[in-house]
Amino acid sequence: MVIGASADIGSKLIDSIANNYSKIVAHYLHWNDDLEILKRKYGSKLVFLQADLCDAELWDNVLRTLTEQNIYPDHIVHLSSPKIITQKFHKSAWDLFQAGWEISVRSAYAVCQHFLPHMQQNKYGKILFMLSANTLNMPPKFQAAYTTIKYALLGLMKSLSGEYAEKGVFVYGVSPDMVKTKFLSKLPELMVEQYALSRPKKEILSVTDVVSVMAFLLSDCGDHLYGENIAIR
Repeated sequence: MVIGASADIGSKLIDSIANNYSKIVAHYLHWNDDLEILKRKYGSKLVFLQADLCDAELWDNVLRTLTEQNIYPDHIVHLSSPKIITQKFHKSAWDLFQAGWEISVRSAYAVCQHFLPHMQQNKYGKILFMLSANTLNMPPKFQAAYTTIKYALLGLMKSLSGEYAEKGVFVYGVSPDMVKTKFLSKLPELMVEQYALSRPKKEILSVTDVVSVMAFLLSDCGDHLYGENIAIR
């Protein structure tokens, strides 16, 4: 199950790993060309679910619908996140924090609580959270809401890993540096350019750079890295 499949990383990840699964549940908010391509390419292998993660009741109903259809994902990838907005903290409304909490933290809480009992019963499962390089060192200025949400997800990832690893369920986080995706659309272009120039290769990460690490963690090769927040630089 990929939560946030319409994102650049989500659609690329599905395309990279689709042959490893009999069925993939792809959650999205807005339909786009990438999802249309996946639909034509993989057909009935993909189960598409549209839901606004800010609507807690709707999201809970979606999870119950999967159960009613006897769909229990053994791998869950949580990508959904509000876009980064650079804003001084004293000008940041609580609504910005609240929206991020619903989109990222509550949706992760709900899907994990819903499906973890089944994973535990089967003694097998993997959950992968998209975190952020903001959780690795001192975060950039003016991103308090985004950073707070990602640290909350990091805490959830660590807690679940400690509780479920011995039951065969492995939980991971990946924290990439800036990635060339639509996600950066709210950032000033000059900020992105300056960051790219500060890197050894003078460019930011590509979607493929991130997806390759995620695919590794979802494979059997990643079993021994559970509980880690993997930096992708």
